[in-house]
Amino acid sequence: MHKLRLLVKSMRPRQWPKNIFIFAALGFDRQILDLGALLRTTGGFVLLCLASGVVYLINDVADRNQDRLHPDKRKRPIAAGEISVALALAVSAVLGPLSVALAFLLNPVLGWLVFGYLLLNLAYSFALKHVPIVDALTVAAGFVIRVAAGVTLIQVERFSPWLYVCTILLALYISFGKRRAELALLVDDASNHRRVLDGYTIPLLDSYIQIVSAATIVAYSLYTFSAPNLPANHSMMLTVPFVVYSIFRYLYLIQVEKAGGAPEEIVMMDRPLQAGVVLWALSAMSILYLQR
Repeated sequence: MHKLRLLVKSMRPRQWPKNIFIFAALGFDRQILDLGALLRTTGGFVLLCLASGVVYLINDVADRNQDRLHPDKRKRPIAAGEISVALALAVSAVLGPLSVALAFLLNPVLGWLVFGYLLLNLAYSFALKHVPIVDALTVAAGFVIRVAAGVTLIQVERFSPWLYVCTILLALYISFGKRRAELALLVDDASNHRRVLDGYTIPLLDSYIQIVSAATIVAYSLYTFSAPNLPANHSMMLTVPFVVYSIFRYLYLIQVEKAGGAPEEIVMMDRPLQAGVVLWALSAMSILYLQR
């Protein structure tokens, strides 16, 4: 039982909320009250969680030597030697194909997306994460796959392609913010912990963050008044301030509070950021579902 708990911990369930992006199509296409669509999307969410757990196991195997040098990552079960490499790979060899097979049963296109997600992240774990810029683009691609997976599970009528643009820009924003936080934390020893950090500097990352944060706000603003599925009175534009606040708040946290190394922890712990995200979600869903 102890080994099972350590395996689950290594699969990082705290990261699984990232897969909530699969519900984007369901929510923005006004089908969240459709029980059948909701159940299919929930099933896809579970399979993505399983696939991402496999990815984290393999990633921890690949990074175990570098993780042992990191002040926090050295506590991970594989890096700490609490779980053997052989066990982690054996579990991955079972759960990976299982997640793909179940995805194909749910929807053939979803099956290919989950298979592609696993291949992309395997490439990331062993090669792409060491290439500056490409590492962040790969992470962003993973979020786009999550959104696309949700599209395959419903009969889409009003989902706007603008949301793909917003997704990839937001993912880049968070990825570059995470890299910046790691550089600031590890300083001169950064490249020994994550080789790709040798290809970044804090001023360069600040420039990237400024570009993608501005682009995210512009792209979302364009979505709110140009997407054909939205209310004709452009009331969706009322949600833009919440997006602006949340982006600015995250920027404040990584530059002033020196946070950002673990974005999921920031979202779970920072009340102002939570308030901004919740108010955006409530206002967006109210506008989408209460107006026609």
